[in-house]
Amino acid sequence: MKKVFLLLFMAGLFSTGLVSCRDQKSAGDQIEDVADDVEDAVD
Repeated sequence: MKKVFLLLFMAGLFSTGLVSCRDQKSAGDQIEDVADDVEDAVD
């Protein structure tokens, strides 16, 4: 029973580590993306 909890705990730590290492877009990058989408829609 301990092994099951330990396995779930380790899987949780591993998955949180992967999520936190992703690239996060700043507000400026998001605004640029929206501006590019609007420009493409106009064309």
